[in-house]
Formats: sequence, C-alpha cells, structure tokens
Amino acid sequence: MRAIQVKEYVKGPEDLTVTTVPDPTPSPDTYLIAIHATATNFFDLLQIRGKYQHQPPLPWISGAEFSGVVISTPSSKTLPKFKKGDRVFGSSQGGYATQVCAREESLLPVPPGWGFLEAAGLMVTAPTSYAALVTRANIQRGDYVLVHAAAGGVGLAAVQIAKASGATVIATAGSRRKLEVVTRFGADHAIDYNKEGWAEEVKKLTPKGKGVDIVFDPVGMVNTSIKCTAWGGRIVIIGFTSGNIEKVAMNKVLLKNISLVGLHWGTYAKEQPETVEVVWEGLFRLMKEGKFKGTVYTDREFRGLEQVGEALGMLGRRETWGKVVVSVPQGTGSKL
Repeated sequence: MRAIQVKEYVKGPEDLTVTTVPDPTPSPDTYLIAIHATATNFFDLLQIRGKYQHQPPLPWISGAEFSGVVISTPSSKTLPKFKKGDRVFGSSQGGYATQVCAREESLLPVPPGWGFLEAAGLMVTAPTSYAALVTRANIQRGDYVLVHAAAGGVGLAAVQIAKASGATVIATAGSRRKLEVVTRFGADHAIDYNKEGWAEEVKKLTPKGKGVDIVFDPVGMVNTSIKCTAWGGRIVIIGFTSGNIEKVAMNKVLLKNISLVGLHWGTYAKEQPETVEVVWEGLFRLMKEGKFKGTVYTDREFRGLEQVGEALGMLGRRETWGKVVVSVPQGTGSKL
C-alpha cells in the first residue's frame, strides 16, 4: 500500500513523503479498512516532530482519522458489527495511507447521505464539542454561548450543537473569511477577536449586558473571557491552540461564581465508556434532523496522499477553516 511513513522525526509537514510499504496485517480483533478520505489534526503536526504526548515507536505511519470501506472483519468475531463493504469512519494510528487496521470500538457507520470527505472529519471534533457543551456545560435553551476559534473544526461543530440546543451563539474568529464561515454555519453574532475591546462587545450582545452563560474555549482565552462571562457562568476548556497555558485570576472566578470545566474527550473511552455511546446517539440524532452537517474546508481541494503535507502546513499556519480533509483515491490496486 501507499502511506506516509515516519522513519525519523521531521522539521515540518513539508518534509513528509509518500512511500510504498507492505499492506497491514489485521490482528484477530481488528478490521482492515480501505481509506477513501483522511482528516488532518493539529496533533499530527506535533507527532511528526516528536513533540506529542503519545509517540509510537519508529517507524510508524502518520495520521489518525479517516473514512473508508471495510475490506475484512475480525477473525475472532462471529458476529462483527460491520461487514465487508460497509462504509465506516473512525480513528486509528496510520490514517495517512490507503489502508488501515482499526478496532471495532474505534469505528462508526457513515451517516446516511454523508460522503467520505464529510465523515472523515467527524471522529475527533464532533464528540469533543458535543460532550463539552451538553455533558460538561449542561447547555440549556435560552443560554448565550461564546464559541472561540469558531471557524475551526471543533468550533463549527460547537456552533451547530449550541444552535440545535436553542442557544444564542456569539462566535469569535480571526479573519473576515472566517467570520463569514461561522455566520453561514449558524452563529447569531460574529466578532473578530483581534479587535481591541471584543469582550465588551460580547457583553453588549447579551440581555442587560450580563455576559454569556457558557464559554467554549479551545484556544486559551480564559482570563479575557471572564470579563464577559455572566455571574454563575461556565467556561469549558477544550485546549490551548494558542500555545499558551494560562495562569487564571482565580479571585475573579470566585467573585463571579464561575465554573471552570475541563474536557478531554479521549479519556472517556477508558474512564466513562457509557458516555461515549450517549454522545454519539445525540450527534446521530442531530444529523438525522438536519441540524448538524459536515465542516470540511472547501476553499480548495486536497486530493491524494501527496497533498497531506501541504494540507497540514496550511492547517498549522491557520490558513484554513473547518476540518481539512484529503481524499485518498484507491486506484487500480484496491482490493474492493
């Protein structure tokens, strides 16, 4: 098969190359998937440099999120959940390739009416945003929700989930194009967070200037967001894409009775697996109702594994919006 194999750590995505490697051999408890689309993530940029908290032993195949078709089912299962030919999406190390092995719990069916491109970007962003707002922040109809970096993958998912929950969404983004995108995905108000005084502008958009009920923060903007958070509000911390892990002014948290809530979606499978099923049930319901759609970046097309490096480079430079996905043609060598 063809794949992006990391034999030694690289300086950046421009150094990634596509090579031919042996087809993966599935273990008795894994499926073999023909990949039709593969999604990029910020952690891929860290992993190829050797700077991520989870580093596979060299050599390894990069990428971790994909969609495709089942080639073979686990030999240890008499009644596998998926059968040969089923369209699935999921996560497993080795997503930047034409084939990948994956365990059953890491796969889900492609939603009806969805294509491979849209489905490839679901596994990480969608449940992160749903669990943050519904499970952790207990979003309610009528809430005012501030979504930071709203034009990103988790941001656009959060905008849609908040709107489906009956909230008023105030979205921040860093360019005119991204502000247009968040509005198209349903945000009621869009604010450039590079603009001085944006927190005061947020407050003015809420009833009697009380501030927002929920802040969704994947960036690292807690301290500034406290200024426009209502008394008794909740700030959900998703990540630190700014690269800055803040020291928060806890006296202000106390005075405004604010709840700071963390969300690390990846740990739920181990610590609270029953919640994973509930979250996906909620997401599939929203998809069926037409309240949640794919967030694939469409300003340009990425086709073939050779363009993964360019896609990752644009992601790292924050030149994209939504989920950056690369289509993976199977070619004449496909087993399907």
